[in-house]
Amino acid sequence: MALLRTPFFDTHANAKARMVDFAGWEMPLHYGSIIEEHHQCRTSGAMFDVSHMGRLHIKGRHARKFLERVVTRKVSDMVIGQCRYALVCNEKGGVMDDVLVYKFEDKWMVVCNASNRAKIVAHFNAVIQGEKHTVEMDDVTESTAMLAFQGPKVMEQVSKVSSTIPLLKNYHFTEKNLMIVKLVVSRTGYTGEDGVEVILGAKTAKFAYDLLMGKGDAGMIKPAGLGARDTLRIEAGMPLYGHELGEEIDPLSAGLKFGVTLGKENGSDAQVEIPRFIGQDALEAIAQNGVPQTLIGLKMDGRRTPRQGAEVLVNGQPSGTVTSGCMSPTLNVPIAMAFVKPNLVKAGDTVEIAFGASKETAKVCALPFYKRAK
Repeated sequence: MALLRTPFFDTHANAKARMVDFAGWEMPLHYGSIIEEHHQCRTSGAMFDVSHMGRLHIKGRHARKFLERVVTRKVSDMVIGQCRYALVCNEKGGVMDDVLVYKFEDKWMVVCNASNRAKIVAHFNAVIQGEKHTVEMDDVTESTAMLAFQGPKVMEQVSKVSSTIPLLKNYHFTEKNLMIVKLVVSRTGYTGEDGVEVILGAKTAKFAYDLLMGKGDAGMIKPAGLGARDTLRIEAGMPLYGHELGEEIDPLSAGLKFGVTLGKENGSDAQVEIPRFIGQDALEAIAQNGVPQTLIGLKMDGRRTPRQGAEVLVNGQPSGTVTSGCMSPTLNVPIAMAFVKPNLVKAGDTVEIAFGASKETAKVCALPFYKRAK
């Protein structure tokens, strides 16, 4: 089967990006150096093509009620122009995906991971049909494009295109017209840096890309690929599906309690009935009885980088597993996230990581590894 391509494929190819298969899309891994692209984002600004992420429009009489069945956070208190992080869970409380929910005047939008788009669409359709919700869902992923601009100087550059976008609050969005292009611009991120995401029509995407990049000072914002996106998100302690998240992993264990509305937190309102979301019973039981595992940060004492699946030993006993690891370009030390049995370790403790037959020590540390200066 041929790989899908974003509207910016030719731009990536002309920039001599190394293209790879990612969740069925031909995407740029890097344009020469993952480390340079990482530092570009941390010190100035980077542009990421994230058009492969799923974008689902949801509307209809039961749209709000449906969303509160399939995502783990209350959305009835959201205002127009707000976006909110949430999880989609199965009945056991395992994570099917982590998503962003956007509230428009006439619809909602759910942004999901590329690797889970087909699964989430099928799950949503099953709930709509099985529970007889009056809801229309439109998968607009391939008819739209999405760019993420991240870095400490991004807002300075964005102000040259629009004076109002830099005034956006975090986890809010606005709709803008840029000459002939209609944009949805949100202020969220996945790198630990400030920035914006821009959603636009696929047919005008290349024109808008040239316009947005051309407005900035040369070198202020440069393209970056999936490699730097991964090292940046690990430093920022942000979970990735298939690593810190999965259908056998609950969001409470992954440190995502803020993305889950449980019990009395739902509140009650005579005008707004809050349905129980799928997986809520299981998550309330976990909250009451305690999580089966805890996500921790690790900094290696040596120079070897732990990889996903490596065993974590506490006092010589197998006690957990590495979920993600990299050589941190910012900290210049190997770092990792890992699940371990609860209440075994605290920040400052020493553990061992298995590298085949050998072992190396690491210090437990709080997440995230990196926080940007305010």
